[in-house]
Amino acid sequence: MDVLIVEHMPREGPYAIGAALEAAGLPVRACRTWAGDPVPDSLGGAAALVVMGGPAAAYEDFPGRRAELALLRTALEAEVPVLGVCLGAQLLAEAAGGRALPGRVPRIGWGEVRTAPAAHTDPLFADAPERLPVLHRHGDGDTVDLPAGATLLAFCDRHQVQAFRIGGSAWGLRFHLEVDKSAVDAFAAASPDEADEAATTPGLIASAPGHLADLAPHRDAVFARFAALVATRAARSATRTFFTPMAATWEERFAADTPRYAAAVARMGLVPGRRVLDVGCGSGRALPALRAEVGDEGAVVGVELTPAMLTATAAVEGRAGLARLLMADACRLPFAAGAMDGIFSAGLINHVPDPAAALCEWARVTAPGGVLLLFHPSGRAERAARHGRPLDPDDPLAEENLRPALHAAGWALDSYEDATRHFLARAVRVR
Repeated sequence: MDVLIVEHMPREGPYAIGAALEAAGLPVRACRTWAGDPVPDSLGGAAALVVMGGPAAAYEDFPGRRAELALLRTALEAEVPVLGVCLGAQLLAEAAGGRALPGRVPRIGWGEVRTAPAAHTDPLFADAPERLPVLHRHGDGDTVDLPAGATLLAFCDRHQVQAFRIGGSAWGLRFHLEVDKSAVDAFAAASPDEADEAATTPGLIASAPGHLADLAPHRDAVFARFAALVATRAARSATRTFFTPMAATWEERFAADTPRYAAAVARMGLVPGRRVLDVGCGSGRALPALRAEVGDEGAVVGVELTPAMLTATAAVEGRAGLARLLMADACRLPFAAGAMDGIFSAGLINHVPDPAAALCEWARVTAPGGVLLLFHPSGRAERAARHGRPLDPDDPLAEENLRPALHAAGWALDSYEDATRHFLARAVRVR
């Protein structure tokens, strides 16, 4: 899992952002459009997306603009952490439904921004001072109209929108909070005329040490918090970036598997009135069969980590009304101990960061005597061959790995089938 950083110019690199990510142990994957790198067509399992500044404006149709907007929309839909700087902030606003607009007054040089009231409770800006010295570089004074629901975090007299948050995990910075001495030198060397024209007294470079000394502790705190948020959510973000682009077509791609899901659910031995959980429910393919087994008097809950998958479930006619649908982490379920009589899970165990912890959590929420059914419409060998790789001896679904893991979590394996056209493991909660 890495952090994808899109860079538009050599001088507008990540600087302090990159340093914070490195300190948090997060590898970086750079897409340098200025060097001819194509913008990826997907996040590729990235734990976060960072889009830096550049000479263009978001309202201009520059090369790669549409691809970058698509990446940002995917990240927003998957609720993956996002940081947009300067041009990146404009693109973030556009991707979320706002607008980037040309301005009237260029601003290049040091200047203060003021934090808005919402910054006091923001995950990144909570401890930022009321007035923050930052470096501006708005060549044409471009600005943004924020989308509905966005939160303003910082502003100044010339440009009312200086920092903002979209939802709970995407931030846009119109100024260059990331700068250090090398960044200031690079900015000035690249555009000496602009720097000389716009620099205040004392000049841009001459005043840099003092401004950077004032800025550094706040800069480093903001980016350390961003890096910590990315690291904490890395496994969840990787799962969401993997499944979100496929969610809209998931049901039609695998609709032929529905009868096999129903046959697997029948193996659980559920009776009317029971409480059953489909953990990692995807587009809800097992929900009709689960509802049929427990009847109207029973309870069916579908849990999914990827918001787009829950949207896909609701889009299938008649499916959303079959179960209570929740967005939750499979390893931290929002249920009391013993709340469920059965758990169905198709294809999930290989995607959780800690399979043993997942089995323990599923045991916690299952009453004694309850059943767990792990299913996949393809056997392990078939799936390995389809992906062009040999069977993995560390696969958590290999019987020699699964049986002791289930036992340690409080399950007793009573059926194990690794056939060509399906995988099925049934276990009973024993303690």
